[in-house]
Amino acid sequence: MRIIKQIGIFFTVCWLSQVVAAVLPLDFPSSVIGMIFLFVCLITGALRIEHVQEKADFLMENMAFFFVPAGVSVMNYFDVLKSSIVPFLVVCIVSTVITFAATAYSVTFVMKLMNRRKSNA
Repeated sequence: MRIIKQIGIFFTVCWLSQVVAAVLPLDFPSSVIGMIFLFVCLITGALRIEHVQEKADFLMENMAFFFVPAGVSVMNYFDVLKSSIVPFLVVCIVSTVITFAATAYSVTFVMKLMNRRKSNA
């Protein structure tokens, strides 16, 4: 029963984010709205981590499976991408390096904040 409850929570968050995205006067991805909504619910205590932990772990463990449709779609349009493969690869490499750097600096920053918080406590 706990899994069904957790799936219901995720579906509710997804549905609410779709509604908010439809109401907004500008285009904003509903997935981002959903992540923000879930984050706010967890921070405010409206949801506890136990309410979504098991389903979130399952989704994280099987994340690669969810990229299969996107990969197949890219292969369907390979003839279109072939003409601009070099710029595409440059963008992929540059964005990967920037993502790695941003993640590394973010982790370093959070670790410093956590160490500072521990030393003050």
